[in-house]
Amino acid sequence: MVMGRKKSCHVHSAPSDDDTMFSQDHKPKRIYQLWPGNNRFYCGGRLVFGPDASSLLLTTAMIGGPALTFCIRMAFLIGKRYPLFHSLVLLGALLLTVLDFIFLFLTSSRDPGIIPRNKEAPEAEGLDMITQSSEWVNNKLGNTKIPRTKDILVNGYTVKVKFCDTCLLYRPPRASHCSICNNCVQRFDHHCPWVGQCIALRNYPYFICFISTSTLLCLYVFVFSWVSMLEVHGKMLLMVITNDLVFVVLILYCFVVVWFVGGLTVFHLYLICTNQTTYENFRYRYDKKENPYGKGLFKNLYELFFARIPPPMTNFRDWAPEEPDEEVGSIASELDRTFGPRGDKYDMEMEIGGCKNSKGGLRLQTLEYDNNNNNNSEETVKKKGLDEGTAGTNTAFYLPGIQEPANITRNSSIDVRSR
Repeated sequence: MVMGRKKSCHVHSAPSDDDTMFSQDHKPKRIYQLWPGNNRFYCGGRLVFGPDASSLLLTTAMIGGPALTFCIRMAFLIGKRYPLFHSLVLLGALLLTVLDFIFLFLTSSRDPGIIPRNKEAPEAEGLDMITQSSEWVNNKLGNTKIPRTKDILVNGYTVKVKFCDTCLLYRPPRASHCSICNNCVQRFDHHCPWVGQCIALRNYPYFICFISTSTLLCLYVFVFSWVSMLEVHGKMLLMVITNDLVFVVLILYCFVVVWFVGGLTVFHLYLICTNQTTYENFRYRYDKKENPYGKGLFKNLYELFFARIPPPMTNFRDWAPEEPDEEVGSIASELDRTFGPRGDKYDMEMEIGGCKNSKGGLRLQTLEYDNNNNNNSEETVKKKGLDEGTAGTNTAFYLPGIQEPANITRNSSIDVRSR
């Protein structure tokens, strides 16, 4: 009996599996650990990569291999003849290579402009006026019918904004949902497989610097490989080719690669001058109609190279809400949503330049989270800070907590209609 009691006491003192799982589930986690997209996070959420970040290894090898070979060949020639010339060429190659890798890292490891998701779909407006083309139901919305698209006025032009059934929001102008990263992204340009990341609002300047530096590096190695061969072996082409195969391989490699990366650089310079994205260029063809975002050559260049890059809309290192079933993608609901007062103008699109809050802005609502007794967490909407007479104001269009320059007017100038 004594032994039986001791054994019983020993068994009851051990923690159950349910208790262990419960304690693990309630361990505080950061947003990046629960993010519903396909991104890869490193260094505690400080670095944001795409799901195909492993392609960076191939890109690094294609840049670093030829560049390192060229530098070793130049270092070998320093001790033979013209040491000053070959030393300067070596330093130039090292500088371009280092810059190229820096811009590659900044492009691939930076939040491109991910738009946080809503946990619940916005309230449908004007359900009695919805037509068959605008009715839309899926498993996330239940029986709710929401217009698939809406028309807004941007710089005097009507622009359609679409509802994203994954992120449960109306995408801002120029935003799009990347099927690879599974995120809506501000001013989406394209998803680049060579850097393994979306190219969009917050990393597009670094992408331009990356492809431009890559083009310069190819031309640099191509030219000075020819110069070094002719300087060492004379001007007889056959002797040059047979006596220095390293330079010959570098010349052929750079000649092939420069057509791709150089052509890409020229194409994006054209897009910058006309204020287009790759997505818009292939989808809308603004050369056949007016571009609502064009501001002229100099303003377009200034917007990209000199305007301040806006901060990310989500700090992935923030602590997630301490609720077991909480979806962190709905962290968008906690961001401020600001509108200008009636009669004021503001821009709904995510601009590259600096962002200023409207002084007369009215905060319509803040979404908070409440726990349910049945352990099912739901996002409850609590409207705060409403002035009298504005309680009925509602918008289904998602706006981040940053205010843009005045290009779009509310009510009288924003024409939001159900399609």
